[in-house]
Amino acid sequence: MTLDALIQRLRDFADARDWNPDHTPKNLVMALAGETGELTALFQWLTPDQSRQAMGDPHLRERVLDEIADVLLYLTRLADVLGVDLLAAANAKIDRNELRFPARQA
Repeated sequence: MTLDALIQRLRDFADARDWNPDHTPKNLVMALAGETGELTALFQWLTPDQSRQAMGDPHLRERVLDEIADVLLYLTRLADVLGVDLLAAANAKIDRNELRFPARQA
């Protein structure tokens, strides 16, 4: 699936449920923050090594995948509602970061 196809699927999903009036930027940001918090909670008390191994635990893996999906879906929906091209924004940010944080020469 492409990003454009995912955006369209989310639009169709919201349209079919008449959720567009509720999908304001404010509400979507709040939902995104909530889902990010749920993802954070899964890792909160893990050691660094445990967090690296999280996907090896079938129960935790399922929960992590669900929360990552929720974060992606809300972020994608927010970007669509705001008219933001996610890929262009991400590439522009990496460009700025390359200037801010130049790679060290070997």
